[in-house]
Amino acid sequence: MNDCIVVIPTYNEIENVEAIIRKVFSLKHPFDLLIIDDGSPDGTAAVVKDLMKEFEGNLHLVERKGKLGLGTAYIHGFKWALEKGYEYIFEMDADFSHPPEDLIRLYSACAIDGNDVAVGSRYITGVNVVNWPINRVLMSYFAGYYVRMITGMPIMDPTAGFICYTAKVLRTINLDNIRFIGYAFQIEMKFNSWKFGFKITEVPIIFTDRTKGASKMSKGIFKEAILGVITLKVNSYFKRYIPKHPVQK
Repeated sequence: MNDCIVVIPTYNEIENVEAIIRKVFSLKHPFDLLIIDDGSPDGTAAVVKDLMKEFEGNLHLVERKGKLGLGTAYIHGFKWALEKGYEYIFEMDADFSHPPEDLIRLYSACAIDGNDVAVGSRYITGVNVVNWPINRVLMSYFAGYYVRMITGMPIMDPTAGFICYTAKVLRTINLDNIRFIGYAFQIEMKFNSWKFGFKITEVPIIFTDRTKGASKMSKGIFKEAILGVITLKVNSYFKRYIPKHPVQK
């Protein structure tokens, strides 16, 4: 077993899943992989099961019945990874929008540079987004501004879903209390990490929109993020963020 595991939620990713798995396993640094599949009717899980024979002990699959949401998939994956003793737990999409090669840079930001959370950021060095229509770029960019304005959290890409968490962060955050399931989930996890005093860094990446498969973005997910930010801020006034272990500054 390696000390790093990449958690990838899937729903109807049969066009991407084998390629992303092979790409991650081809990297110079060793990563294990956990696929959380939400009952994909296109046979995504069957592809993963076949590949598990080839990558025995390093490729893992959890099958869930039905579309239960991105946030719940990651929470399930985080708990699974903590139970197995992994030290560095990564979030990544299956569609190659997050460059797999940059997993190594996120790992280095935590394991070598001493950060607790490393965010693959689209906006820390400008706007590094490829193949998105301009309206979606603007929506995403100004969503980050909105989050910073409401929460005070100094993260340029708070909705990013390409992240390395150290195990101590995930052990400190009460994962059972994470309530959001879409983009607001990404904000909520970073907000909790920040409020607990963990060291967060942003690593610049180039985000490329998917070329295969269908986007899972919806108006409901976007609405959850807008309203969820206000809820997070209000609730934070009534919560004490006391780490289970001292946080090193």
